[in-house]
Amino acid sequence: MDGTTEPGGGPAPVEVRGFSIPAGLTGLRRALTLCRLSFVALGHSLGVTGAITLVGPGLGLVPRAMAGVRALADRQRALAEDWSGVRIPGPPGPLPEVPAGASGMIARYRWITGDPQTRREFAWIFTEPVVGGLLAFLPVAFVLSGLWGVFLAFFGVRLSTVLDGLWYEFIPIEGPVTAALAGLLGVLQLPLALWLAPRVVHRHTRYTRAMLAPSEQELMAGRIAHLTTTRSAAVDTRMAEIRRIERDLHDGAQARLVAMGMTLDAAEHLLERDPQAVRALLVEARQSSAKALEELRDLVRGIHPPVLADRGLVDAVRALAMVSPVPTEVTADLPGRPEMPLESAVYFAVSELLANVAKHSDAGRAHIDLRYDRGVLRVTVSDNGRGGADARLGTGLRGVERRLATFDGIVAVSSPVNGPTTVTMELPCALSSPRTTSS
Repeated sequence: MDGTTEPGGGPAPVEVRGFSIPAGLTGLRRALTLCRLSFVALGHSLGVTGAITLVGPGLGLVPRAMAGVRALADRQRALAEDWSGVRIPGPPGPLPEVPAGASGMIARYRWITGDPQTRREFAWIFTEPVVGGLLAFLPVAFVLSGLWGVFLAFFGVRLSTVLDGLWYEFIPIEGPVTAALAGLLGVLQLPLALWLAPRVVHRHTRYTRAMLAPSEQELMAGRIAHLTTTRSAAVDTRMAEIRRIERDLHDGAQARLVAMGMTLDAAEHLLERDPQAVRALLVEARQSSAKALEELRDLVRGIHPPVLADRGLVDAVRALAMVSPVPTEVTADLPGRPEMPLESAVYFAVSELLANVAKHSDAGRAHIDLRYDRGVLRVTVSDNGRGGADARLGTGLRGVERRLATFDGIVAVSSPVNGPTTVTMELPCALSSPRTTSS
């Protein structure tokens, strides 16, 4: 992207107080980008209009056209945050479902206007080429006008002999003096354009926010729907975990303890008649108790690994990497520890992803990176395998998504065919305790 960069690597917001040439040039480049995007918005607006008025295909083309509008709106939201530090909330949910069997212009308008966010994006795509485009073009117009004035300072006298009534703004070009005045006025407009450009970019951000930002009621409704879904997923996950624990206890430690009780009962009956047999039964009971204890420890370790409780997330993930069949490198820079439930969720999510790498990827190596930045814990698991991972085709990635959704976490998967595969998990959280750095 255009502009200077911050230490984190992203574009720095333009300083709109005062004046500086670097900030002005950066703002001018960004204004040109906004002008280009306004032309893209014009194309999308024509596409939406055509999809609405086209006879025959029903609603089929309208969702595709509005999906393109939403992608452009997401682009503008990202630029607003990167350039002006203003976060414009995205839509609370995806595009609404298309009603089956609906057709005609009225049905298409109803589909667009039935969802508040789609309705806002529909209005924005028609106003952006005019309002946003003209706003972004303002500093560019000053630059073009200034350059035209400088051009007339050198060639205006000659042109005035060819073009009758040549003017530069309010100055008629009639000779060297008026041509020089035009050039002076043009030069003065260049710093004005540099001063104006970052302010125009910031004003465009405010306009975009006013057009696209969901209302508080919509955000609250989306939040409630998200909490309802994640609560249901959390309950299902917890019940599945309880059933797994019950099954492991019933098939493992409980069966061994029952067998040990039967062995001790037999030993009690043989105590006076056959001491040698009692000794063998006691050895068997001791072995059963040791195996039952080992299975209980494994069960507890599966609920909350001791290394996670004692050493924290970084060392627990390093322990996973050490036992992974695929050589795995871990890099981490965490200024503390997250809350224990979130820490446990991330640990088991990483464990599931490493298991997927070992079973499905044919990878020769993997890499895990843990970072904390601006209140977000970011965990990236990547491998150099064959790729093609898709959350829609398996339960592993969907399980990771459900596990992290309870903590408002998101999972992004990039896995083109032939690899590499990168899974990025982001969870908002606060950290505590001393800094832990590992690599």
